[in-house]
Amino acid sequence: MTSLPFASDTSVKMASGMEVAVADTNEESSESTAAQKREDRLRKFRELHFKRNEARKLNHQEVVEEDKRLKLPPNWEAKKARLEWELNENEKKKECAARGEDFERAKLLEISADDAERWERKKKKKNPDPGFSGYAEAQLRQYQRLTKQIKPDMESYEKQREECGDDFFPTSNSLLHGTHVPTKEGMDRMVADVEKQIAKRSKYSRRRAYNDDADIDYINERNAKFNKKAERFYGKYTAEIKQNLERGTAV
Repeated sequence: MTSLPFASDTSVKMASGMEVAVADTNEESSESTAAQKREDRLRKFRELHFKRNEARKLNHQEVVEEDKRLKLPPNWEAKKARLEWELNENEKKKECAARGEDFERAKLLEISADDAERWERKKKKKNPDPGFSGYAEAQLRQYQRLTKQIKPDMESYEKQREECGDDFFPTSNSLLHGTHVPTKEGMDRMVADVEKQIAKRSKYSRRRAYNDDADIDYINERNAKFNKKAERFYGKYTAEIKQNLERGTAV
């Protein structure tokens, strides 16, 4: 009978020890879980901090690049592309010259048939001659065409420079009227050029559409041209008078 209380006390002590061990284990696991969560939060915070610094750095770089682009000329991109193309062309020319090949032929070999056909169509559509748009433009075109045909005589240039001395480059105080006498060859060349222009102008004739149904109000070709000019300049002012004369109601 005395052994029973002893056994019960031992069992109670073992049970209490197991409960303490389980409690310690739970506390350790909860502490490790909290530490793990805290470590994860710190790691995410460091990652966010690093991403924020990286974004700030990239934004600053973009601001600097945008400021540089705004300070550049408006056609800088086109100029840059043009310069790069010229550098590539020069390098290709050097390579072809080193190999002993024709650059134009090598360049044509790299062009596809579609690109060549597209360029040909573009060339046909483009009109290099803008035509007559005014007397000032026509005079400028004539001047440019004539100056391109001039072949300077350097010998006569140097001779005239020696003869004139300082007056060859006149200033506001120089008096050149009547001092220069053109040579006979220069006058003959000018006369030949003027006669050539007259002959070319006489052969030029622009074909004009002829209307068979139009009223014949002229007696010859010259009178027809005069009537067209008068109609072009004064037609809108004399239209009512012409209609009254045709109807017979003119006052």
